Amino acid sequence: MALSLTQEGTIPFKVPSIDSPCTTFYKVFGDISCGKPPIVILHGGPGGGHDYCLPFADLWPQYGIPVILYDQIGCGRSTHLQHKADDSSFWQEGLFVAELQNLLDFFKLQDDAGPGFHLLGQSWGGCLGSAFASTQPKALRRLVLAGAMASIELSIKSIRLLRQGLPEGAREALNDAEQRLDFSGKAYREGMKLFLQRHVCRTEPFPEDLVKTLNNLAEDKTVYGTMYGPSTIACIGTLVPWTYDTSHDLCTAPFFENIPKVRWITFSNGGHMCHLEAGGLRERVLKVVGDFLTAG
Repeated sequence: MALSLTQEGTIPFKVPSIDSPCTTFYKVFGDISCGKPPIVILHGGPGGGHDYCLPFADLWPQYGIPVILYDQIGCGRSTHLQHKADDSSFWQEGLFVAELQNLLDFFKLQDDAGPGFHLLGQSWGGCLGSAFASTQPKALRRLVLAGAMASIELSIKSIRLLRQGLPEGAREALNDAEQRLDFSGKAYREGMKLFLQRHVCRTEPFPEDLVKTLNNLAEDKTVYGTMYGPSTIACIGTLVPWTYDTSHDLCTAPFFENIPKVRWITFSNGGHMCHLEAGGLRERVLKVVGDFLTAG
């Protein structure tokens, strides 16, 4: 389905430690004044950009849910801050929470008289979404954590666990490159390609929107290269992991165990980016999310 973009632009974002102006790039699909809570999509990476999340824009024509996507600071068409590379004191979760807060205020989504809003966080976006939700914002209606991890430590443990399922040659190539910090070899590239095809996106060739996101990560490693605890989440949530997801069940379990009102849905044969995959998976993901957001 061809997506009908309603609006795009940039939002000024003041970062206290940065002298120059910063902006957040956004896209809107649908009418955010229609009276229904819009959904804000939080992309992964960090530093991946919004492109690979564009399939969620179909929630507007299919369910009448307005959709807002944006590029988090440091990537895509938002302000890049390469001079802050390796500054772990700068690239903190709080920076992205503040940017999300700024976006919500720009669209007046936290006004008491408004319908509120939903959040969907994919991968790292789930970390961001859960961190924001833990502040118990009154206007947050529902939260979807898709392929999310409860912590970076669990994510690393999950990826290492899944790597054990690769053929011996690929597994050894990845382990060797990691030990030597040399990721330029052909064996490493082939092993990583196999891992991506098996656990990240199981559709070949990769969709164009995913290629754009992978290019974002390759062209500016500032955010991703620099970045990588009881629940106080009070909204209704749903967890959406996939069978072959890089975010193994051990990454998702803490959400399920600690969020008071939540359900856990697993899509068989799905990778980390199941919403991009063929075989009816993309449609099933959209249906689960759309039905959840519109349920009474």
